[in-house]
Amino acid sequence: MGVNDNRLENGLRFRYILTIVFVLYDLLMILALAAILPAYWLRLRVRKGQPLHLKKRLGLDLPRPGGKRPFLWIHAVSVGEVLSLQSLVGAVRDAHPDWEIGCSVLTNTGYAAARRTIRGADHLFFVPFDLGFSVKRVFSRFRPSLLVLVESEYWPRMLREARRRGCPVLVVNGRISGRTFSRMRCIRPLALRLLGRVDRFLVQTELDRDRLETLGVRPEKIRTSGNLKCETRLPALSAAELEAFKRELGIQSGDKVIVAGSIHPGEEPILLEAFRIARRGRPGLRLILAPRHPEKFAGFREAESGKGLAVQTRSGLDPSTGWDVLLLNAIGDLARTYAVADLAFVGGSLVPWGGQNLLEPAFYAKPIIFGPHMNNFAVLAETFELGGGAKTVRTPEEIASFFSFADLEAMAGMGRKAKEILTSLQGATGRAVTAIESLVGGPHA
Repeated sequence: MGVNDNRLENGLRFRYILTIVFVLYDLLMILALAAILPAYWLRLRVRKGQPLHLKKRLGLDLPRPGGKRPFLWIHAVSVGEVLSLQSLVGAVRDAHPDWEIGCSVLTNTGYAAARRTIRGADHLFFVPFDLGFSVKRVFSRFRPSLLVLVESEYWPRMLREARRRGCPVLVVNGRISGRTFSRMRCIRPLALRLLGRVDRFLVQTELDRDRLETLGVRPEKIRTSGNLKCETRLPALSAAELEAFKRELGIQSGDKVIVAGSIHPGEEPILLEAFRIARRGRPGLRLILAPRHPEKFAGFREAESGKGLAVQTRSGLDPSTGWDVLLLNAIGDLARTYAVADLAFVGGSLVPWGGQNLLEPAFYAKPIIFGPHMNNFAVLAETFELGGGAKTVRTPEEIASFFSFADLEAMAGMGRKAKEILTSLQGATGRAVTAIESLVGGPHA
């Protein structure tokens, strides 16, 4: 048997093994869905009154494309990734009004955020479950010219179907967290097979680039382009609009307002202790708490109201009554609320969660503090701290030193530096548009 015959036999054997792997993958996906969906349905439908959108997630209820124009499919997971797409979708629409743009999301909150914030997309739909028939239905319906994945969404079936149909794949705002990198290194051949189906990576940092190269991705496929989230556009409130918003919230002239965003369970006792310490020297202090998952803070108002604090919720706010602590108990209120802050605390950082987005308060030029667990935003957190726009805090006493607003000039300077740093990090949108234009209708890299 010749060399070519051996290669042919090995190729056929590999394809046979790969077919078995995907059959097993589909089986595991079905078993996982069967185990997860009942609890997910109970949480969404029964407790929250939200639909599961099962037909849409199976690819059985999809929008109908308008014609034979180039179709750009952009996929994001949830709220954070969706918000990073605002500038990108708008820029693509401005540059190519003849293209058709479809955006898919994974979560209900992501879908709501996309409907609220993304302008310029022709279609919004749920990404299908990563099952053979579901994925094929979506590709057959849209026939995308390019699939754009935001951050780190590497679904095996989706990537395989894109390659099979000659649809290039671009990752924008790509990142490889330390945990993901460690896991991928353990299964490096399989990880490289998956990542190899991506035609180009636009990653946030040089660290992300190095990790991809370590996993075996060819260097010419990777570009460091910055962070799309740095170009998120929030409502720019005029002085009159800001005053009206403060009156709506019941904030008085002379009050100092702390907005603690995306709080996770376990952080609120630390923040409240710091708040109580700081209030001894500054009576007109207000704390707005925005839980990452409001349903986990049920009963918070009743519990804290009995401890000497006046607590109200945003949904039931009576601004004439007054409050010490305001609980934002609805998704979507946080970003705009940062505009009324005199200081922002970024949640998910006092507990080992990995931190949350610090760019929204930076947009409004607010001084920023966060806890030591900012792993998910490590590079950004370090950049802001070294630049003087943010500070790490660990104890109630350290937090209280900021809550007391002892040095107003220094705090204002931190806010200005945060805004300057954010502006310096922008530019990723233009690089992403260039990459998209080079790949639409183009050959695989």
